[in-house]
Amino acid sequence: MTTPADSPADRLVLEAVGLALSALPATARFAIAFSGGVDSSVLLDAAVRVAGASRCVALHVHHGLSAFADQWLAHCEAFARERGVEFAAQRVEVSRDAGVSVEAAARDARYRALDALCAARDVHTLWLAQHADDQAETVLLQLLRGAGLAGLAAMAPEYLPPGASAVRVRPLLHLLRAQLEQYAIARDLYWIEDESNADTRYARNALRHDVTPALAVHFPGFRDALARAAAHAASAQHLLDELARIDMSIAAREEGRALSHDALLALDDARALNLMRYWVRSLGLVAASTARLTDALRQLREVGEAGEGHSLRVDHAGQALRSYRGLIYWEAGDSSEPADETALATRAVSELAWQGESIWRLPQWRGTFVFANVDAASDDPDAIPVSALRRALLSARSRSGGERMRIGAVQKSPSRTLKNLFQERGIPAWKRDVPLLYVGDELLFVPLLGVNRAALSGHVDPAGSSVKIIWREDLLIA
Repeated sequence: MTTPADSPADRLVLEAVGLALSALPATARFAIAFSGGVDSSVLLDAAVRVAGASRCVALHVHHGLSAFADQWLAHCEAFARERGVEFAAQRVEVSRDAGVSVEAAARDARYRALDALCAARDVHTLWLAQHADDQAETVLLQLLRGAGLAGLAAMAPEYLPPGASAVRVRPLLHLLRAQLEQYAIARDLYWIEDESNADTRYARNALRHDVTPALAVHFPGFRDALARAAAHAASAQHLLDELARIDMSIAAREEGRALSHDALLALDDARALNLMRYWVRSLGLVAASTARLTDALRQLREVGEAGEGHSLRVDHAGQALRSYRGLIYWEAGDSSEPADETALATRAVSELAWQGESIWRLPQWRGTFVFANVDAASDDPDAIPVSALRRALLSARSRSGGERMRIGAVQKSPSRTLKNLFQERGIPAWKRDVPLLYVGDELLFVPLLGVNRAALSGHVDPAGSSVKIIWREDLLIA
């Protein structure tokens, strides 16, 4: 009689885990994404047998999508504790916005949480329990969505996403779901059955329950065939990425945050689109559809003929594509927001009777004025006497157009319009929506430009006290 320890499924699982473990330093710890389902239960159990409990960390994400989510959390913690494995969990909120797939939103939230849990524990390898059936379903889904090579490459055995702290490793990717179930039954494991896995309204479940069983009857080797197709797609995508890196070396500006408009448009459409896909991924943005990138390239070619890109309208993943002075950027925001002098935003005026405060928070502009003390011995040209700040109320106002200021220290220097000064310094139009700081009715300070020297005429603090004003934008969190 075959015993659990020498069953084919047991040997296959332990060999797969041992191979993944051999790629790590001898004492390195690794994390396992532990949902409590049969796949991750097998992976955690086998990892403990091969590597020992002290090297494993079980990480669980509580999505709150099921009425049983709290029970699953308790089950997972008990399963890990029984094996002497460190356990950690994190609760996440899954977006329910219209037009957003719950599956995709849950997946994104899960991976963000897992990466944060890994970073907090200084763990740099995250094991995932996807297997050959998952890979086949992923390839089929991508085919049905009309995905490109990157999508058809499906799940890589090992992958470090941009900005992630942990490499994602899939030790079981070549094993079948049935083999993992055989291991689990032989080891007398107990696991969670997620009721949503039976809901065929979800595309992956529909494939799993209605499509792949029929494929298995007529094409028994379809999983291996799809895995080979994914490998071929991954190889081809690797070559396209190499080509994109060559093009990036020519077109990239500002450490890859921008592209040269001319360099991009010098490429034919296929090569330019390949570069744009690579650029989007390198910035950590979600992949854009071919239709959206094609439209962006069309508009950029039109901008190349017409001049600057104030009329450019391409939105993606909370970003807007902009073209300005020969450079192409993705900027946070929606391109339907005002981008030039003809449509300036209007916000309520904020006022402050300044009494030495070090910060003035302006949430409507998503930023803060900072008043930093200046050493009396300093000859900082942007130093402002304290008396100039206290002579009247400070107010933060929107631009209305036509404002002027003098930035030269010489009193007879002419004043100039803010529009001309912004243009002279190469500040893109969509970055000019900043709060103007007035003292009384006189313009005092403009972020990105500096102090209006005309407002300081005759203001010298006898005690020599001065401050420097700094505008700090809020950090944008994706």
